Amino acid sequence: MWLPPALLLLSLLGCFSIQGPKVTRGLEGGSLTVECRYKQGWETNRKWWCRGADWNDCQILIQTTSSQRTVHGPRLSISDNQRDRVISVTMRGLRRDDQGTYWCGIKRFGTDRGTRIQVIVVGPENRPSWTTNSTGVSSGSRIRNYYLLLVFVKVPLLLVVVGAILWLKGPPRVPEEQWEQPVHTNLAVHTNLAVHTNLAYDLAGDAAP
Repeated sequence: MWLPPALLLLSLLGCFSIQGPKVTRGLEGGSLTVECRYKQGWETNRKWWCRGADWNDCQILIQTTSSQRTVHGPRLSISDNQRDRVISVTMRGLRRDDQGTYWCGIKRFGTDRGTRIQVIVVGPENRPSWTTNSTGVSSGSRIRNYYLLLVFVKVPLLLVVVGAILWLKGPPRVPEEQWEQPVHTNLAVHTNLAVHTNLAYDLAGDAAP
């Protein structure tokens, strides 16, 4: 896959024809599956999986053929879903030395198309609490996304609902009997006071010589 500089520049443009995860992780002794998606028009081309930090030194490990969309190897398999335009590569029995830079690509006349993927193999001594799924996205990432959704969406929505309920209920109203009673009470007090005052004046007038 050696390419002169001019064709190497064209290979960089090929990254827009095929895309995959930048980084994927797998547990030592386990397996991982990488999915790369390509644009329409490349369905019938052969697809490959190679290893190498540089495009020029990338060594093809497994590839499809014109008659086989799925090819199995001892620890590798590659499958081309032409309907959904997805290349699936599975690495089994992961070892520490499997860690490195890989390329998911499309074979074509001239310059191949490919996208760079970093594979990380996690050992048992620092095994994370999440496991890697088929697309290289960890369940730990899904948990973080859930909490972000909870904080920024669900909690504010709950506060809005509670506020709407309190606004509809409005402030507590005092029964009419409670605010009418002081009026009647004050009227009775003033009436009794006037009666006693007039009675006092009458008694004082009778007592005078």
